[in-house]
Amino acid sequence: MQIHPLDTEEIGLKTLEKHLIRTHTQKQLHVGIPKEHSVDEGRVSISPGGVRILSANGHKIRVERGAGADAKFTDQEYSEAGAEIVESTESTFDQADIIVKVAPLTPEEMTWVQGNQTIISALHLGSQEEAFFTNILKKSATGIAYEFIKGADSEFPLVRMMHEITGSMAVQIAAHYLETSDTKEGGQGIMLGGISGVPPATVAILGAGITAEYAARTALGYGAQVFVMDNDLAALRRLENALDRRIITAVANEQYLRNALKFADVLIGSAFQEGEKSSVWISEEMVQTMKTGSVIVDTVIDQGGCIETSRPTTHSKPTYSQHGVTHYCVPNIPSKVARTGTYALNNVLVPYVMAIGENGGIQECLWRNTALRNGTYTYRGHLTKPSLGKAFGLPVREIELLIASQI
Repeated sequence: MQIHPLDTEEIGLKTLEKHLIRTHTQKQLHVGIPKEHSVDEGRVSISPGGVRILSANGHKIRVERGAGADAKFTDQEYSEAGAEIVESTESTFDQADIIVKVAPLTPEEMTWVQGNQTIISALHLGSQEEAFFTNILKKSATGIAYEFIKGADSEFPLVRMMHEITGSMAVQIAAHYLETSDTKEGGQGIMLGGISGVPPATVAILGAGITAEYAARTALGYGAQVFVMDNDLAALRRLENALDRRIITAVANEQYLRNALKFADVLIGSAFQEGEKSSVWISEEMVQTMKTGSVIVDTVIDQGGCIETSRPTTHSKPTYSQHGVTHYCVPNIPSKVARTGTYALNNVLVPYVMAIGENGGIQECLWRNTALRNGTYTYRGHLTKPSLGKAFGLPVREIELLIASQI
């Protein structure tokens, strides 16, 4: 019998587990894994296989009942992996050294944060306000954001994982909304790839990063004609080479953007800078020039969006029509494939949690671990990211100086 890789975690995590099971833990950690209560968030931060690895190395794990339900992980699986199943989100925060979440802290969860706890989660800069940061600073908690975690190789591993999923999903979503529908957001009634004698659809992609690459790969797989636009010539050149020059690239100046939008059946927005709010590349006036029934998927709406007419939507109400163009602007696209998204998060997060235990706690780990140090945005009551300080008018201290002063 052939087994799909995602049907058993033993296959997907075999290499990871074999490596991590031999580590030497200097500090036993208490790790809380709450159920996500953000709208339409179905992922969970760590899978049962990840809990098994952490438990085998002496760490104590508390998982809220039902935390993995949307990703099709049962409480029994978590319990058998070594976790304690608790009845409330608050219980996962109680006595925890580390809270590992998917979505940012909710206002209610913020009240349960304790001094010197470490919170690892996404930050979603596009939706955050100053109060979020002032509250976590008052708690003297260490905040580590998925968006900021960057290794010595300059890669953003968590962002990359989610962007791979997002890019592929964005094209699948666009293909669906191009179909004829009896709703007001009805598409043009066309296929991305066309057929013999009928030309394919045109997909325009803003940005040339990881999301763009996977969107382009998927669109090419459908048989679509693909344009990619960016202001980074090196990124465009890399993408051209990676895709065997099967895409058309252009500098993202106003002339090329306007021309591309007139012909585009699908516009995928993936333009942003890591760790910062995205800039608007497409004005409302440009959107008005697009064909009726065309589709926009703004994949960086969680960072503010790169299209002026974009506004956040949800999985339960994912689209709206403006100027005859269907807009899909769901911030957490990977949640549509919650199980795959959980495996992706787990495979990156578990080694980081292990590293904190191996180094004897968060302070020593931040000193030695480049990725987690880069990911830290608050530490012991201080904001440590200049981009956040500039955005919200808050004072900033360098993380290296803060750590060194306490060793």
